Amino acid sequence: MNAKAELEAAQAAIRAGDPQGALARLERVEAKAPSAAVFLEKALALRMLGRIPAALGAIESALELDPYNFLALLSKGALLERLSQTKEAAAVYRNALAIAPADDALPPGLRAPVQRARDVVAANAAALRAHIDSRLVEIRERHGGESLERFEEGLDIFLGRKKVFNQQPILLHYPRLPAIPFYDRAMFPWLPQLEAATADIQAELAVAMAEQGDEFTPYINYPPGVPVNQWGELNHSRRWSTFFLWKDGVRQDAACERCPKTAAVLESLPIARQPGFAPTAVFSALDARTRIPPHTGSANTRLIVHLPLVLPGPAAFRVGNETREWKLGQAWVFDDTIEHEAWNDADEVRVILIFDVWNPFLSEAERELVSAMMTAKNEFQAKA
Repeated sequence: MNAKAELEAAQAAIRAGDPQGALARLERVEAKAPSAAVFLEKALALRMLGRIPAALGAIESALELDPYNFLALLSKGALLERLSQTKEAAAVYRNALAIAPADDALPPGLRAPVQRARDVVAANAAALRAHIDSRLVEIRERHGGESLERFEEGLDIFLGRKKVFNQQPILLHYPRLPAIPFYDRAMFPWLPQLEAATADIQAELAVAMAEQGDEFTPYINYPPGVPVNQWGELNHSRRWSTFFLWKDGVRQDAACERCPKTAAVLESLPIARQPGFAPTAVFSALDARTRIPPHTGSANTRLIVHLPLVLPGPAAFRVGNETREWKLGQAWVFDDTIEHEAWNDADEVRVILIFDVWNPFLSEAERELVSAMMTAKNEFQAKA
């Protein structure tokens, strides 16, 4: 009998509940044509016979031939658990989960083992977190007056409890700019000036919504034939609509005339001025029970400002690992090239003012050079 037929016979013996017979066949195949598949079946037969250390050895042989074998890693974790080596099992499970297929692509028989792997990894991370926390009590107390959010996020990432979120600009990635989800307010001393104008901006927004409601147009407008990816539900939908005051660097004069106080406030602020690209300033309206899916913005050379104007109920915003709830009239500045999403769980529309400002880590020379670079890019694209 050739190696393939012998392996198939061994697999049939395992299904029939004859691990001893399967093992004899598998050892013959191993001598002729060793492979990861053979060692996986051998491990299964040995496990059925209760020979756990030997089964682990067979799995190690499979991984020597195929270190990224998902089934072998999952099996190794389970065998280590059987040997009460829980911490070692968690480390192996973590590697397995890193290469696991998406949940909807998992065969039914693997769903429970994969969930078990997740549970073991999570429990181990929680135990490690508790141990580390016990060693940090005195240091945290000594530095209690300082902001330790960055350390806490770093600890959760180290433990695998949170993801790493890097800048992922769609258009321009400018090097050596820090990936900061929400920026410190102290870096933008003009924020109180903006917030003080909230009532005036709200009044003009109310008029615009009542009289120019049709000019609140869908924010997502992909043409036919273009992949919409995560935007399928919101493409051409007024569930997320905008009223532009500036668009890609162009002042929308009619809209600004209807909202003169809002326009004046924006003109007084250090908004990003980049011909053909910035500023963009909009009233952004998100309908009731609507979610904006995770996405990233175009360039890390500028940041985004949000000023909440209408908040009828629960609504929140996530940038990277940090989630915040809006508060009326309280602005924040964030880097939209880090994955972010928003949701409105209220029964009525939520509206915020959005506009862009230069990244404060850019010098005046860099701002001028970036603007000229992107203008040149547009000129090049426009040439026949």
